[in-house]
Amino acid sequence: MSSYAPTHPAGARTVSRPATLSRAGRIFLAVLLIVVFEGAIRKWATSAATLPLILLRDVLALYLVIHAWRGGHLRRYRKVTTVLLGWTLLVVGWGLLQMVGGESSPAIFLIGLRFWLLYTWFAVAAAATMTEADYRASVRMAVLIMIVLAPLAVLQHYSPTGATINRQLDGDEDSVFVAIAGVVRTTGTFSFTSGYSTYLILVAPLVFALLAARKRTISQRLFALTGFSAYVVGSVVSGSRAAVISAGVMLAAYLIARLVFSRARDKPAALGAALVAAALVAGFLLFFADAIQVTQERFEQASSAENFWERLLATFVGEPYVLGQVTWLGQGIGAGSNLAASLYRGGANFGLAETETGRILMEGGLLGFAFLALKLAVLVCGLAYALRLSIVRNAAFPMVLWITMVVGIMTWSAIGQISANALLGLLLGYFLLLFRYPSSDFFPARSSSS
Repeated sequence: MSSYAPTHPAGARTVSRPATLSRAGRIFLAVLLIVVFEGAIRKWATSAATLPLILLRDVLALYLVIHAWRGGHLRRYRKVTTVLLGWTLLVVGWGLLQMVGGESSPAIFLIGLRFWLLYTWFAVAAAATMTEADYRASVRMAVLIMIVLAPLAVLQHYSPTGATINRQLDGDEDSVFVAIAGVVRTTGTFSFTSGYSTYLILVAPLVFALLAARKRTISQRLFALTGFSAYVVGSVVSGSRAAVISAGVMLAAYLIARLVFSRARDKPAALGAALVAAALVAGFLLFFADAIQVTQERFEQASSAENFWERLLATFVGEPYVLGQVTWLGQGIGAGSNLAASLYRGGANFGLAETETGRILMEGGLLGFAFLALKLAVLVCGLAYALRLSIVRNAAFPMVLWITMVVGIMTWSAIGQISANALLGLLLGYFLLLFRYPSSDFFPARSSSS
């Protein structure tokens, strides 16, 4: 963080200017903003912006990786970088073998490298190069975006399915996803429902982090409470089962973790904060009772069409048919992504499998099993570090963020869906930054002298 020498006469009270963002911090924020708002441009301005916007953020992500490597910043995560480098060589070698075996093509191979590697490297590079001021600004920006998205989601929820705000520029009413007849599944600024629900999960631990952080001014308290309120409202009107379930689980995890990990003398305050949060949630649920009714009907309709527990199991371990169709070489990394589907099959639907686990196994074959093992290893190591940090710092944030990592790594369509791929990279970046800057003081005091 930058510091500034006082330039006023002795005895005068001065307040330091906020630290400027580093290059890495500006790139991280740029990627975040593009991921969130590129869908809005494609939906309501021009669909021709799709490829330029994706290329722009991919170039920014790649530039940050090169910047971190050339500057020697990756040494801050030497063990992580070593493992990631070995994994990169394995993925590249396996992808070339798939091309030799006739299971892939150069274009699919490049798409696979993008989905399997780029934003993981971006996360490590960002965490290695960003300053503490960058970290604080990125957390506050993510919550500010949630404050912007919530009113939009409410407007979409109460608007007809054929309203401009609910459909693509070149789409019609029939193409709009609905929770129940006449009520849309909200998308916010994203072009598809999964992008919005994924962002809700990403921002949850950041909202809770600001809620628990020390606030020094009324505006900081208002910002934290507004962010929390926006998150609750945005989840309630989402029409997404994943978003609603995740919101409930994440809120419960946060309240329990805050009570468990707080110091003995701070437990009454933590209990009070938990009661206030619970009262706010209850108030919003009463105010948006009609949205709760829609969500309930959505669950009832879905349960009549599918078994919830079977769907949940498939999300984590893949569809039942996948194991019977997996080949040892796989069908080509990148082949199951929506980008590959749109380029080669004329549509935007996923190929190979619906779930993330299924696509990994179908695309990678034996490499897919190695990928799943690597994911589990990352989560186990992350648990050890997050638990220790929560105990040492008496903070709920590390464990809540780790729970979000479990959801993101195991269930998001990160190798299949473009927005989810980038959002997982951003989430991993936040998680790694936590261990460089564990104080979780997101509203630092401005230095002053008199």
